[in-house]
Amino acid sequence: MPINKIGVLTSGGDAPGMNAAIRAVVRTALYHNLKVAGIQRGYQGAIENKIIDMDSHSVSNIIQRGGTILKTFRSKDFMTQEGRTIAYNNFAKHGIDALIVIGGNGTYTGADVFNTEFNMPIVGLPGTIDNDLYGTDYTIGYDTAINTACEAIDKIRDTADSHDRVFFVEVMGRDSGFIALDTGICGGAEAILVPEMPNEILGLANTLKLGWGRKKGSQLIIVAEGDEEGGVYEVVSKIKDKIPDLESRCVILGHIQRGGSPTARDRVLASRLGNAAVMTLLNGKSNVAIGLVNDHIKLVSFKDAISIRKDINKSLIELADVLSS
Repeated sequence: MPINKIGVLTSGGDAPGMNAAIRAVVRTALYHNLKVAGIQRGYQGAIENKIIDMDSHSVSNIIQRGGTILKTFRSKDFMTQEGRTIAYNNFAKHGIDALIVIGGNGTYTGADVFNTEFNMPIVGLPGTIDNDLYGTDYTIGYDTAINTACEAIDKIRDTADSHDRVFFVEVMGRDSGFIALDTGICGGAEAILVPEMPNEILGLANTLKLGWGRKKGSQLIIVAEGDEEGGVYEVVSKIKDKIPDLESRCVILGHIQRGGSPTARDRVLASRLGNAAVMTLLNGKSNVAIGLVNDHIKLVSFKDAISIRKDINKSLIELADVLSS
């Protein structure tokens, strides 16, 4: 069945580069004489019929903007069959033949269920700062997030050195340590705690003591928010059981990592993937996620993208240990 109109939405957590992806979807669709509708507020907007027609002007001057012009939402209503049926009926009213969804694991899960129930062609774009989706080397927003975190860590380093203190910095990464690992290496951290690796508090305490033995006045510890030892305050509490006189400070970077103008790398990645998503639909393929692997476009099923765990490069942990010695 030919596609005449594509709907595009962003869902879940926002990520820098989402606007660049929306722009690429809209401009590519128009180039191929397709109509485009923007669904505002993600899957919730589909249920609430917040659907607008988009043209080339709709995406002018947005490639450099963070966030998402279509807004985003974590919709509990879409988790129900009733909610999904309402969304499908609204799509039909607007003549939408296919969907392109931009988001993370939850977005892909919703798309997979929706495709199964209504057989609507859907393609997903990996829009998440966590870089934890299988089927792509990098997700949209990841590069910007680690650059933002690294900039903040550089400034924290200045204060740490000035006061000869230990700083514990928590970065995002509830289930994955990609952000922590890369920012820890580029920030020269003495230790990096990630969910994928067992982290013994005793080992971290020894690392700090070794640093003092080498006359290190200040030290920097990066903690992924989902680390098995807990968040940054829990880690510090456990460390103080081992080193009662520890002089330290805690910093949680939080949502600052989500915001800001996307880097050049994220803009190019989002543009390539947005274009590829439209072309994938035109080539008759759907229920897949678009990724970039070894600089080549790759398609994986939603089920694989959701269920297969993407592992960090554990050799980078060893590299961080060597470089911090």
